[in-house]
Amino acid sequence: MERYQRVSVEWEQAVRVKSIKAATFKETGEVLGTSSTTVMRRFDRLAKSEIKPIERLPKVIAMDEYKGDTREGKFQLIIADGETREPLEILPNRSKKTVKRYLQKHGQDVEIVIMDMSPTFKAAVQQALDQPLIVADRFHFTRYVNWAVDKVRRREQQQFTEYDRKKCKRMRHVMHKAHETLTEQESWYLNRYLNLSADLRNVYELKESYQRWFKNAKKIGSSNIRQVKVELDSFYRQVEEIGIPEMKRTKKTFENWETEILNSFVFNYSNGFLEGINNLTKVMKRNAFGYQRFDRFRARILLRHQYKKIGKHVG
Repeated sequence: MERYQRVSVEWEQAVRVKSIKAATFKETGEVLGTSSTTVMRRFDRLAKSEIKPIERLPKVIAMDEYKGDTREGKFQLIIADGETREPLEILPNRSKKTVKRYLQKHGQDVEIVIMDMSPTFKAAVQQALDQPLIVADRFHFTRYVNWAVDKVRRREQQQFTEYDRKKCKRMRHVMHKAHETLTEQESWYLNRYLNLSADLRNVYELKESYQRWFKNAKKIGSSNIRQVKVELDSFYRQVEEIGIPEMKRTKKTFENWETEILNSFVFNYSNGFLEGINNLTKVMKRNAFGYQRFDRFRARILLRHQYKKIGKHVG
């Protein structure tokens, strides 16, 4: 024990590690025989010493929002290293002003930014950094195609019988899957509903055409991006020829983000790891029934990943 202390050094160490690794502060207190407020005080002290401020961001960064529901706002923004995949900083909100100010202060070395297709983020990055290279995350632009398929399905199934309308809704996942991966039963349901609607059949063909382009773009994008662009233009023409309004709006979105979309195949960066971090963040928030204090929630997220290789069975 240290001088003037009532608990051992080992107990202090156990509290600090368990306050990070355990589901809640209350759980840590119950295990170690103390109150949750004592655990929080130890945790806050640890956070001040362990979380070092970021002076300069790395060359490649990834950014994404998550729903934190703290006093600072409904959504927060997480920034991570795009190569090591370690979270670096969490901003209190996702506003353009906040993102721009932070990047102007710490983003002198940033060259590549991986992000979803948010106009707010794009504007903030372009205004804060010196001609950055923006990479659109593949998941986020692919879902625009699936959204178009869903919109057409919802529109067309209103004309079906009550049974077919409900069954078509339950089997909507088969319209997102690649045709070659469908089971025999899924193929039967797919053919049934495509035969009931010409628009649904046409939008499904466009979705399959997009998936063929996407699959080939992943193969040749890093070495032959010109061919990827030619094939994307061919997909655009196919969309215009068929004339499905929902897919034409998706095409417009692709045209607005075309450079960033093509960059995703040239540089092969992804935001997928950030989605994993955000899923863990949601679990942490749910276990604690939410966090009101942004600074404490921020510290929990950053320290959880900083201590992820340290076992929790201590003390």
